[in-house]
Amino acid sequence: MARTDRLMRLMDALRRLPKPVTATRLAGETGVSPRQLYRDIATLRAGGALIDGEAGLGYTLTEDSALPPQSFSRLEIEALMLAISSLRSIGDSDLTRAGQEAMARIVATLPESQGRHAMHASMRLFRPVADLPSPRVDMALLRQALWDEQSLIIDYLDLKDAATTREIWPLGLSYGDNHIMLVAHCLLRGDFRIFHVPRMLALRRGGTSFRPRRVALLRDYVAQMRAIPPPSG
Repeated sequence: MARTDRLMRLMDALRRLPKPVTATRLAGETGVSPRQLYRDIATLRAGGALIDGEAGLGYTLTEDSALPPQSFSRLEIEALMLAISSLRSIGDSDLTRAGQEAMARIVATLPESQGRHAMHASMRLFRPVADLPSPRVDMALLRQALWDEQSLIIDYLDLKDAATTREIWPLGLSYGDNHIMLVAHCLLRGDFRIFHVPRMLALRRGGTSFRPRRVALLRDYVAQMRAIPPPSG
């Protein structure tokens, strides 16, 4: 892991985990040895982060110089906490962790009283985690192709259990209570298709880019959806 990424991950752990955080826990979160962890703590302190504590006692981030101060109403804080907690129900652990780390950054910038509001939010969302088949493909690669507007080649098992390979332009992911769907433009069919992500057997980068056509394609897809739902892949 690159040094910058490692230090960012350490800051995220200091913001997110119950305080004080032991060096062992922090080393595990960042995938380094305790010796390296102590060096990284020293690097962050030298960069302006106020981190209380020491080896054997645990560490607490008391002031985060990397983030500007922010302010939210109590209702806004409750809404943010509810939104982040709802991510658990869609069954995407990477997305859930990203939301928790983002919320930890937000809380770290709040005035003390608002930070206490976030720590003791009175509203809770109780919803079971989605009971979905685990995706067999690299979700990080799928998300990156969406962001980069690059084609993917997928090996896919359709709803009749027939295996097919096709190149697609991925347009958007849809999360429901019992599904993860990918909306895409299928180059084989020359039309929009909806793919069940757990039925993807493999995926790899294709050789085409559809930038900057994504917005126009999504607009066409919405117009088509209003007329008649597209068939499943």
